[in-house]
Amino acid sequence: MDWYLITALCKAHGLGFWTDRSAVHEAAAQGRAFQLQQLIEGGAAVNIVAVDSITPLHEACIQGQAQCVRLLLDAGAQVDARNIDGSTPLCDACAAGSLDCVKLLLEYGATVNPPLFTFSPLHEACMGGNSDCVQLMINQGAHMEAHDCHYGTPLHVACARQHYDCAKVLLNAGANVNAAKLHETALHHAAKAKNTDLIELLVEFGGNVYATDNLNKKPIHYTTLGSPSYLCLEFFEKYPLSLQQISRVAVRRILGTRAHKVVSRLDLPNRIISFLSYIPAPVIEI
Repeated sequence: MDWYLITALCKAHGLGFWTDRSAVHEAAAQGRAFQLQQLIEGGAAVNIVAVDSITPLHEACIQGQAQCVRLLLDAGAQVDARNIDGSTPLCDACAAGSLDCVKLLLEYGATVNPPLFTFSPLHEACMGGNSDCVQLMINQGAHMEAHDCHYGTPLHVACARQHYDCAKVLLNAGANVNAAKLHETALHHAAKAKNTDLIELLVEFGGNVYATDNLNKKPIHYTTLGSPSYLCLEFFEKYPLSLQQISRVAVRRILGTRAHKVVSRLDLPNRIISFLSYIPAPVIEI
């Protein structure tokens, strides 16, 4: 593409000129807030893009530089600017696990569910294992069933990367435990990772141990014969969940994403509320 056309397109979208990495990029990435403030006051463009379409705001979010993020946003940085992969600063902040940056971006109107072909901000938070960011994004209305072109849902990502806490946050919030991409479920990913803790968690929330992928393989087929993960899945295939557990899964499935709020308001004993909420029962002191 002709350089002048590239420059014109950037200017048309309010992105300034396409350039090599600028002093603003450097200051933002390295957290040099005083220098960044001086550059801004001197008239430096905050929406200038490097050859990879990364803005200074992307840089600050990638490095978790919250003070620089605020300076850039106050100076008019585009909160939903896209880099060459289409990712927004919110994606980068979630990937970095910077809760402060995520909160700032949301405060300035960042789009929680930008139209992306690849990872959404929630996917990025799961990829990085940032359960606090995962919870915050869910609270802000992030789509838990959004599919990316590689893994599938955020739950798929959390299990493929073996981030137990992220998976539990998603499941507690009502994520579909049996959502599939090419018929592959989160349980398939947990089995491939040979992570028995994740396998047990997914089954506890209703994960289907008999689900087959596009190769007609069940999760157990991705484990090694006699291994802990194999024995775990073999046990769940031989011994289905108890009626008590099946009832809990049924209640959660019916309530969906409302389960977390609705269950706590039911007129039931605390012990049952705890069971339905997947939290340890309260200790009774004698």
